[in-house]
Amino acid sequence: MLAFVKSDVGKVRKNNEDSYLFKPPHLFVVADGMGGHLAGEIASKIAVQCITEFVEKHEEEYKPDVLLAEAIQLANRTVYEKSLQHSDYAGMGTTVSAAYLVPNMIYWGHVGDSRIYLLDTGKEELSQLTTDHSLVWELVARGELTPEEADNHPRRNVLTRAVGTEEMIRIDTGVAPWTQGDILFLCTDGLSNMIDEKKLLCYLKEGQGDGAAAVEHLVAKANDGGGYDNITAILVLNEA
Repeated sequence: MLAFVKSDVGKVRKNNEDSYLFKPPHLFVVADGMGGHLAGEIASKIAVQCITEFVEKHEEEYKPDVLLAEAIQLANRTVYEKSLQHSDYAGMGTTVSAAYLVPNMIYWGHVGDSRIYLLDTGKEELSQLTTDHSLVWELVARGELTPEEADNHPRRNVLTRAVGTEEMIRIDTGVAPWTQGDILFLCTDGLSNMIDEKKLLCYLKEGQGDGAAAVEHLVAKANDGGGYDNITAILVLNEA
């Protein structure tokens, strides 16, 4: 396995409210915080810390999908309680997209609109494993918008679900097979909003030869597109 990560503040924001967890060979997380002054940064950091500590403590006790769900639920409670304790943090929250890797299988847990993609290099097919918890993607699911219209909708960043905004949260989980040469890619919406899937497929294919260069290139392209948000990307290549 080869893994690479890069997080960038972008060209508009003053602070990077993204956080990430990068613990090869098993655990990878991206989190995109939201809230008032510094609150988003606090929320994403709390979430990543909670997930890290829970997985390290309970890794042998749960199946990976349950492990991620329990870890994210803990992160949700912790962020929510912190938001109630400090008026400056009221309403803060964060996305969380997490992957736990074992040989030939990807387990994932997800809340929000950060994304997890899987590139099947044999078929040259890129799949989005997660579903955005956003207003426009609910409209897509009901057939009221096309995916292309959703990508450019003015309210595409309005979330319907986030970690820390409610006492309890529904967490999406799933499992997917991956084989030698496949690429797992996690990113915040600062990247996915700037690069469409056709271009993302092309750039990720570069990761087979040079994953570090591919991540650098993707972040640079997101900045070239405007860099309107913080950008975080994790690329994992299955070499086994």
